[in-house]
Amino acid sequence: MYSSSVTTSQENILLIEDDAAFRGMLIEALEAKSYKVTGVVSAEEGLAKLKTQRFALILTDVKLPGLSGVDVLPQLLKLGQGTDVIVMTAFSSKETALRAVQLGAYDFFSKPFSLKELGIVVHRAMEKRRLQQEVLSLRHSLRSTGPISKIIGHSAPITEVISRIEKIAPLDTTALITGESGTGKELISDTIRELSSRQNGPFIKVNCAAIPEHLFENELFGHEKGAFTGATSSQPGKFELARGGTILLDEIGDMPLSIQPKLLRAVEQKQIERLGGSRPIDVDVRIIAATNQHLEERIKEKVFREDLYYRLKVASIHLPPLRNRSEDIPLLVESFLQRIHHELGIYIRKVTPEAMSFMCTYTWPGNVRQLANILEGAAISAPSETLTADDIRKALGHKTPSTKSTGDTLNLKKAVNTFERQLILKALSRTQGNQTEAAGLLGLTPKNLWAKLKKHNLDSKTFKRRTI
Repeated sequence: MYSSSVTTSQENILLIEDDAAFRGMLIEALEAKSYKVTGVVSAEEGLAKLKTQRFALILTDVKLPGLSGVDVLPQLLKLGQGTDVIVMTAFSSKETALRAVQLGAYDFFSKPFSLKELGIVVHRAMEKRRLQQEVLSLRHSLRSTGPISKIIGHSAPITEVISRIEKIAPLDTTALITGESGTGKELISDTIRELSSRQNGPFIKVNCAAIPEHLFENELFGHEKGAFTGATSSQPGKFELARGGTILLDEIGDMPLSIQPKLLRAVEQKQIERLGGSRPIDVDVRIIAATNQHLEERIKEKVFREDLYYRLKVASIHLPPLRNRSEDIPLLVESFLQRIHHELGIYIRKVTPEAMSFMCTYTWPGNVRQLANILEGAAISAPSETLTADDIRKALGHKTPSTKSTGDTLNLKKAVNTFERQLILKALSRTQGNQTEAAGLLGLTPKNLWAKLKKHNLDSKTFKRRTI
């Protein structure tokens, strides 16, 4: 982790070259193109520079005093956090070039080489870095203010979910969302749709568990006039209504086996056939399916088609239960209390440490939905603007707290650490990663905050504002 003293330059190049004359020539040529160049004579000196300064690009000779430019390459990439490295050598060989590329070198030059050619490659590397930063900035902006901002949490499991959404949403393919009840599957489907090219199209939601089997085909695919008694006119089904947009098949595990072949045709061929109809109808829709069931088990029970399962699972997202991301609970609590204040006008000024500890160690069988409902009930019944552990217990129905299998002392320690971690995250978020200001908010010295960042494996640079 970098300390707060690390500086950054968008056009700064680190040059590692022990030949003074050649080093001087390269510095002059690169500075003529408006780059700022820092020259050093050894790999060890280059590594030392990377501990206090970030660079947009690294140029290194292979033959150096001490570590060679190839041997030091993994350390340069690690300390430079992926900064591109161009390797130069007068001792060219295919083996050396191959090893450098395998270790992650961006390019390879054999001395002597054309300064014009080097200039082109350097410009290309800088342009690549600029585009990467624009993508990161846009992604950061979307996560802060876009649809993804509704997904609360910084834990590793929820960060992986967000990454999957960002990869899957732009792809016009079928998606399957799995997870226990209350984990937020509908929120994820909403987010995928809002980040897709179909965001302005219709969004039709179907609860497969709520439709009687004899009405299922009509509900999904519609019917023609005269298809059954009382069918006095033709009527489109949900798939036709979703044309040009997205259809969510929630609780897909409860879909009757008799309907699944027709759904498979809709998934594979983008065609449906109305009840009583004799011609296929094209339907341009994106299908998102969701379930809290283990579809593999449903397949073994022969109540769910295996071919349909694998067709739905082209792009999948599994939502973790809340008990597996308890470090997100303080952020969820804060978000839900803000919503309660906005929607109900009930203001909770404080949550006691005991209440937060209790919530962080409770197993939450109903997951995020249960946490939201319990907080609302507790806020309504609380006698003051301070939410206590007793308020939470009462909202749960006076049940004995259900905790994880570890001992009480370990649970309490973990809860305190979780609460401390979230306070640090909140302070870093408010100060956009400024450790000195964050330390002031937390009542810590910068040195103490730095130690806690290491303890919780946090990196303040994650919160720094980026601009395009």
